[in-house]
Amino acid sequence: MDHDSNREEKVLPPSSLEGQAKDAMHNAFWDHLKEQLSATPPDFSCALELLKEIKEILLSLLLPRQSRLRSEVEEALATDLLQREAEHGDLNILRLSKSILSMMTLLCAPVRDKAVQKLDGITDSALLLRGIFQVLGLMKMDMRNYTLQSRQPHLREHSILHERAQFQERLSQQPGARVGGAAWGCLEGQPALPPSRPVMANLLSSAGAGPSPSESASSPEPLSPAVVLSQAFLNLLLWNPDDDEEFPETLLADRARLRELEVQLRRLTVLASVLLVASSSCGGSILFGSPQFVDKLKRTTQALTEEFDSRPEEAMLTVSEQVSQEIHQSLKSMGLAPLSSDNIASLMGQLQDIAHAQNCVRSVIDQRIHLFLKCCLVLGVPRSLLDLPGGLTLIEAELAELGQRFVNLTHHNQQVFGPYYTEILKTLIPLGQAPQTGVESL
Repeated sequence: MDHDSNREEKVLPPSSLEGQAKDAMHNAFWDHLKEQLSATPPDFSCALELLKEIKEILLSLLLPRQSRLRSEVEEALATDLLQREAEHGDLNILRLSKSILSMMTLLCAPVRDKAVQKLDGITDSALLLRGIFQVLGLMKMDMRNYTLQSRQPHLREHSILHERAQFQERLSQQPGARVGGAAWGCLEGQPALPPSRPVMANLLSSAGAGPSPSESASSPEPLSPAVVLSQAFLNLLLWNPDDDEEFPETLLADRARLRELEVQLRRLTVLASVLLVASSSCGGSILFGSPQFVDKLKRTTQALTEEFDSRPEEAMLTVSEQVSQEIHQSLKSMGLAPLSSDNIASLMGQLQDIAHAQNCVRSVIDQRIHLFLKCCLVLGVPRSLLDLPGGLTLIEAELAELGQRFVNLTHHNQQVFGPYYTEILKTLIPLGQAPQTGVESL
């Protein structure tokens, strides 16, 4: 039977035809119940079905140790007893509902207390049963969420062990074979490492984990596995090899998500560059002290740069026209001196130049976002937001989202493949130069 208690299982938009049809069916059912209970003599056929379902829901909310309460539910809503009372016309819906509400008070989460108390004042039997079903539906949802949350650590641990076992099985099926390639050597002018080494080892080495013994002996700063691995993940985020076989084998499952983050990072770089150039052109006016103006400019820029990757020059031409117009009109409406024609031309030229990867503003912003992401991996997002580099404060919320997504992805990957990374780092970081801490615990 599909009543209000099950509505949380499939939420339909009220405006949809399916949603409207479902609401009509529910209303028709409750109207029919009201007619049955108002008849002379009352017809309890629908009410009995409802009470049976209420009993099942209450029993499903009980924990194994709540044996006494289970007995009370079974006794108060015994099917045979209710059937006999209905046949003799003695079924007292309001009395039973009071008993049900008492049980709901014992079982519901504190957040539902007021909803249960509100039902206590209803005297219409049909309306009261409908209210009971609605609140029981919320209680079922609460129990489901609680169950999922309580099982989450176990499910996460199971997922980590399962992924690790699958990876190890793939390795065992390729004895003596190379797991990945040596494509990482193309980054940052690093020489290619021997092709027999897995890609992730190349990645870690290119992240700065492999000084020579003479260099390590004279180095005053110990190398940190956390910093090395964080730089490796950041390098990977900025790397887009064409050959699938060259991609680090421990991150193949995350490749699509990494590419999404790469696109988000690039768009944030362009957005922050536009905001920095625009604010500089206003000479530190009060315009950029207005959250409303900044939000409007951000929305405008983000909408106009959706095709930046395919047509950067055309996108920035449109951005330069729209942004300069927004600034000019806003200054004028606030009674401030508008930009001169020369200033507008200069602003548009600077904005259009952001289309080029070598643009100095874009390069600086790009480096600062990379630094922020690296700090997120080492220190966490909240601490990294406390001291944002200049030019990034206007996109703080967007950076927080990007940083958290990146941290979540890399954290899970480290938990799964930490033992492998630890072994690689042992061969790259000289003995005694790093804390004896496994990567998987970072």
